[in-house]
Amino acid sequence: MANRLINQMGLPRSIANIFAARNINTAKEALSLTEFELMELLDVGLSEVASAVAHISEIASPPYQTALSLMEQRLQNEHLAGHLSTCLKGLDEALFGGIPFGVLTELVGPAGIGKTQFCLKLSFLAALPPSYGGLDGRVIYIDVESKFSSKRMIEIGMRSFPDVFNKKDMAQEMAGRILVLRPASLSEFTESLHKIKVSLLEQEVKLVIIDSMAALITGEYELGAPKQHSLGWHISFIKSIAEFARIPVVVTNQVRSRNRKEVSHYSFQGWSRSECQEYSSGYGSHIVAALGVHWAHSVTIRLVLEAKSGQRFIKLAKSPMSPPLAFPFTITASGISLLSNNGEELSGAEINEIHCQGHSDIISNHLGKHQ
Repeated sequence: MANRLINQMGLPRSIANIFAARNINTAKEALSLTEFELMELLDVGLSEVASAVAHISEIASPPYQTALSLMEQRLQNEHLAGHLSTCLKGLDEALFGGIPFGVLTELVGPAGIGKTQFCLKLSFLAALPPSYGGLDGRVIYIDVESKFSSKRMIEIGMRSFPDVFNKKDMAQEMAGRILVLRPASLSEFTESLHKIKVSLLEQEVKLVIIDSMAALITGEYELGAPKQHSLGWHISFIKSIAEFARIPVVVTNQVRSRNRKEVSHYSFQGWSRSECQEYSSGYGSHIVAALGVHWAHSVTIRLVLEAKSGQRFIKLAKSPMSPPLAFPFTITASGISLLSNNGEELSGAEINEIHCQGHSDIISNHLGKHQ
């Protein structure tokens, strides 16, 4: 707008010619001078200068936008960017279509809660034909902890989309679209990332999953005190993959105990006697996501999988488009299933807390073979 030509702004021809004769050609050049300077330079009266400046300002300034129009524009951009549906109606609605393209989505929660189950179903969904809501693409699955199970993924697919698997050789075709990498160290993982970025477009990759990022750091550093600078390059590179290829990148993260020394750094987090007793019992809400604050700020979407009072919940703890919501879920032969599509809105400390109360009972008593 600042470089817009004055002779294209609809000024009276007489004043437009004077601007041109004095070599003032753009809105920026005209508005950089005071009215008195323009009077002297153009040799015209104050009223003519004031009228011309007002006209140029109105044309050159961008139109105002209401909060509603900005929100509608952002929603439209999100829609155009694309999403991978999770086939969990309530969660998809909260995310305006599913896991968004072009950004980093994190799944965090205690072991056995269902993070890998979630990733297996996402892998299958990304490989599905568009007629079934899929992306009809390939998946790169970085399986750090050797938890990927093609048998379980096919079972999820058969139970969720029996029509697809009734077609001849469809199970083999779906499984063949998923490339599984198993780096044994952080250096191998780094090498894999370089190869991934080169082959993203060539192989029509539509989803990248890293399960789990925290496991890569184990053995390199203690999870309780990750060296932030050591992760900086990997965080930037993983985000660049999502942005470069405009695909969803999903990363799982583990949890760790929050120690007393760490809590004492924050004066507002005082502990009561009962909270100290809960902490000493070894479970409860006093666990936090691994990898630290730098990592947490780098993810666009954070989904927390937790257990509280014997019930599993998937919690939308961080999203630029949705309030914090919690959905109860269970794990069945077809994968993760929501028990209600109406999420409970969260507030206060509940948003960032991670619970694992009664988690061990869930693991031992509910579909143990699927954990």
